[in-house]
Amino acid sequence: MATQEFYIRGANDTDARGPFSLEQLTSLAETSGVTKETYFYDATSEQWVTIESNAELMAVLWPEKKKITFKATQTKTLNVEKEGDAPITVEQFLAAAEGKTDDTKDRKNKNVIMMQAAIWGTRAAALICILSAVALALPNIDTISSFDVGKIIAQPYIILGIIDLAIGLLLALGMISLYPLVRFRAVFGLGFLGFLFWTQGQSPAMLAVVATSAGLYFCTILLSYIPLAIAALVGIGGAIAMAGMGLM
Repeated sequence: MATQEFYIRGANDTDARGPFSLEQLTSLAETSGVTKETYFYDATSEQWVTIESNAELMAVLWPEKKKITFKATQTKTLNVEKEGDAPITVEQFLAAAEGKTDDTKDRKNKNVIMMQAAIWGTRAAALICILSAVALALPNIDTISSFDVGKIIAQPYIILGIIDLAIGLLLALGMISLYPLVRFRAVFGLGFLGFLFWTQGQSPAMLAVVATSAGLYFCTILLSYIPLAIAALVGIGGAIAMAGMGLM
């Protein structure tokens, strides 16, 4: 059949078309150029017959598609209701999801832990900023209390302290959208104040600035309790050291 030539015609056609090879006839079948009711000239019987009457030709032009079946599997129910079990309430369901029940406390949701760590990181960053503001303001308290705008503007430490105080208060209110500004403040403080004290030979002051800036920066990016606690202690310790030494 592969080398056979076919002449075809419709039921009401007076003229035949062809010859077509089997490949060409297959292409016509794919584009509906021929149908199962189309006639072809059967050289064996020397008569016009429909394609659907020839099983071999039907199998070539419209091969039967294999059906995909899935093997039935037996399922087992893990949660079996026991007599006397009380229905689960919404509060119990939420508590289980947050790892607050005896059965789920060892599988506490990591997202919840990260969220809580981020909250403590924000609080620690707020405290560091406020302590830094105090450290920057204390040596210039006389200038601040004079309310002389000209003198205050002339003191960059006071301006930086005011910025730190504003950032700290906003962080205390939970404005985590300030994180990019907080990180910039940490890097700026490390570069500006650290370089200033290094050129003046004030190594303790420089180390206090480095600790404050590093702690502030990492409090905004860490989401694990232990590293966050270390960063917070370093930052708070550095800010307290700055205030205690009266660096400005």
